[in-house]
Amino acid sequence: MTLGIETHGLTRYFDDFCAVDAVDLTVERGTFYGFLGPNGAGKSTTIKMLTGLLTPTSGEISLLGRNPLEPSQAIEIKQRIGVVPEDLALFDNLTGREYLTFIGRMYLLSRDTIRQRSEELLVLLRLVENEKKLVLEYSHGMKKKLALAAALLPNPDLLFLDEPFEGVDAVTSRVIRDLLMSYVSRGSTVFLTSHVLEIVERLCTHVGIIMEGKLVEQASLEELRQGSSLEDRFLEKVGSTQDVSRTLSWLGGETGDTVDADPTESADPTVSVEPPTEDEESTL
Repeated sequence: MTLGIETHGLTRYFDDFCAVDAVDLTVERGTFYGFLGPNGAGKSTTIKMLTGLLTPTSGEISLLGRNPLEPSQAIEIKQRIGVVPEDLALFDNLTGREYLTFIGRMYLLSRDTIRQRSEELLVLLRLVENEKKLVLEYSHGMKKKLALAAALLPNPDLLFLDEPFEGVDAVTSRVIRDLLMSYVSRGSTVFLTSHVLEIVERLCTHVGIIMEGKLVEQASLEELRQGSSLEDRFLEKVGSTQDVSRTLSWLGGETGDTVDADPTESADPTVSVEPPTEDEESTL
């Protein structure tokens, strides 16, 4: 089994808070791996450590069989991976084509290669008609597509996507899904974090679930769905359905006894409220 990502005891502390606690990931090459968890579970911290944006407190990382924590191997690995970070990290004062050119030069691609790939990406992602706009003028969905284009430009073997579908419309979501499925079909690897279970269930071949910094589940999607849905297994691992099913009292949940308040009575028993006089009523 050839692994695209492997970690042992991956841990990250922020002062006394343990955001990621001894996580052991195993991601085979050529898989679409969905990394799930509720808000604050440690998804983004994990992906930042895998991509070199954060240094682990302890633990080991292997990407494509190489150690990104070793300076002599780090540059080689970064040339083989693409990243769509949580905050996108785009340059607002460049056009989309200028931004892709900058990324291509950072990866030491030839000018002809940059020009050809940029054109294909801009056309495929429907950004070419806005190529004269600055990134500052882009909508959120357009920025997501440009970030994905930049990640795919160097033709990476491993792609990290942190919430790529958050805030995008249905058309953009479909374009991104089709592009990623084509990318994986050639044998490349995708590591995706998302809150949207439906997207993970539609795209991913393998799933990991993190809760309070701990990896509580890791298996193929087919194994996870045996006898139940992905949603049921997810809720089973991260919290009880009883907590999820709570509702507001006035929307059909349990209602308590209510008391009709007298508008002439004050909430403070030491303060009296007098009814308005005839003169006061005439001014209302």
